[in-house]
This record gives sequence, structure tokens and C-alpha cells, in this order.
Amino acid sequence: MTNMLQKIFGQIETKEQFDALQIKIASPEEILSWSHGEVKKPETINYHSLKPEFDGLFCQQIFGPSKDYECACGKYKRVKFRGVVCERCGVEVGSSSVRRERMGHIKLATSVSHFWFMREGKISTLLNNMPQKKLEQVIYYDAYIVTEPGLTKLKLYDVISEDAYQDALTEFGEGAFQVGIGADGVRDIIANLDMGDERTRLRAELSETKSETKRKGLIKHLKLVEAFMESKTDPAWMLPDILPVIPPDMRPLVTLEAGHVAASDLNDLYRRVIIRNNRLKKLMDLRAPEIIVRNEKRMLQEAVDALFDNGHKTRPLVSQNRQK
Repeated sequence: MTNMLQKIFGQIETKEQFDALQIKIASPEEILSWSHGEVKKPETINYHSLKPEFDGLFCQQIFGPSKDYECACGKYKRVKFRGVVCERCGVEVGSSSVRRERMGHIKLATSVSHFWFMREGKISTLLNNMPQKKLEQVIYYDAYIVTEPGLTKLKLYDVISEDAYQDALTEFGEGAFQVGIGADGVRDIIANLDMGDERTRLRAELSETKSETKRKGLIKHLKLVEAFMESKTDPAWMLPDILPVIPPDMRPLVTLEAGHVAASDLNDLYRRVIIRNNRLKKLMDLRAPEIIVRNEKRMLQEAVDALFDNGHKTRPLVSQNRQK
């Protein structure tokens, strides 16, 4: 009997003992390796048929069949078709329990800052302990960060307003210096940092500095750089352009009486990200004015903030029933 079950359902996994658990930032490649497909649409289910929408947050092609051993269109039913991918609907026949573990992903039109690392000061520390408020101005498209000062009087990592940027253009000319804005601008800076060179520079500064306040900042910066080197983690991963989508059974839809459907608030947060991301892609394709594109990028950043940590936002996003 056991052999027959293993033949049908595969090898039964046994629980493994472990002594420790390590958590680190996932790379874009790791997120894609977890994923079974890209979620492109904000819809969850068709409210007439009550079936998951394709390419949506409950898509059966991505997350697996919603009914045991039955594809979406019903052409293949029963256990004997296990593993068959329907040529009509593209759904793999199998147990619906895979919807508890299969993940998807969202490909963002622009990089975003991970709220946890921004709030905890990890990103600002890598930018020579930049004040948190200045970093937020850059991330939310209220100010520019100098990425290459050239021969101007500007300094690397200076944060300048729109007016100051225009004044600098008038004084020094276009091309005399370079700036960035938003998570993309910050990500470009961090991606180009050499952690080995940074460690050498910080150790040299630390040996020469007598100011206790400056020493504390340098030690904090050095510890963070060494932590990234030890864990072999790219600090640019703190500003992702790919988001994982957790399995649908971890954010379920529940059918109530009279045909009403109750959904996890997490689905609303994912929906908002996808809607704003799709709108941003369209605006970029249409080559909309820069001020409109930046505003949409800021709104996408806010939607991702809410997805990661809605409760700690200054103005948390709420669902229709006013819940965070």
C-alpha cells in the first residue's frame, strides 16, 4: 500500500532536525527560482464563474489547480492524469495542495526601496551615514542625490532640491555632474560600491579619527559592510525590482452566503502594487512627461511599502472595511 501511494503521490518527505535558522536577503535570481510564473493582472477570481483569473493573483497556471486532479477547463480529471499539462488551459493536473507552497512574482517597472532596510537605516548607513530624512526625500522623488560631482563644488551623496538642481545646471552646465533620484538612483550608487574598497577606506578613516561621534558612525558603517561581505550578500538587493508573491492559500478567498466573497487584506495590497506597476509601465511606454512618471513611481513605492509593512507607515493604506 505504501509503495502504491508513493508511486501516485511521490516520495513522502520526512521531517529533518536542525539546530539553527539563518535568514538573509533574497537575490533576484532566488526569487525567480521560487516562482512558477509572473503575476501580471490584479484580478483574483471571476465573480460570475468564481474561477481564478489567468495571470492574476490566484492563477491556476502559476499556482496550481484549484480542484484536486482537475485542470481549469475540465478536460483532464482524475489521478491518472497527474503531471499532465492541459493544452487548452495550460494548467498542470495535480493536487490542489500545491497552492499552499507555489509562489509567483511581480516584475516591477522600476526599483523600489525595501521599507525595513530604509527604516532601520541600513541603506543610509551605506551612503556615509546619510540622515534618514534626506534619504526619504530621494526615495520618494522629492530631491536628487549627487552620484558624480565632476569638477563642480557639489559633493558625492549631496542631496539637492529641484531648485538647487536647476541652479547647478545653469551654473555648471549639463553633463558637468550627475544626479540620481528615487530607488533607482540609490540602487545605482550601492550596486557600484566595492565592499572590499569600502572596508579598507573605513578602517583607514577610523584609525585617523579622534572624534567619538564620527568614530561611532564609522564603526556602524564598517560593521554593516563586513556583514554584507561575510554573508556574500549584494547590498543592492535591499532595493529590489522583483517582488515574490506568496502562495494563494496563505491569503485565501472565502465564499460566504448569498455569493459574497471575503478576501485577505494582503490581496488588496498586492492588487494595488500590480495596478500601479501596470499603470507606470503604460506611462513609460507612452513616454509621458517626467513629472507624471515620477509621481507614479512614488505611488508604486508607497504601495510596496504598504505590502511589506503597512502598520508602520505614517499613513497606512486601508481596505474597504477600513482595516489596515
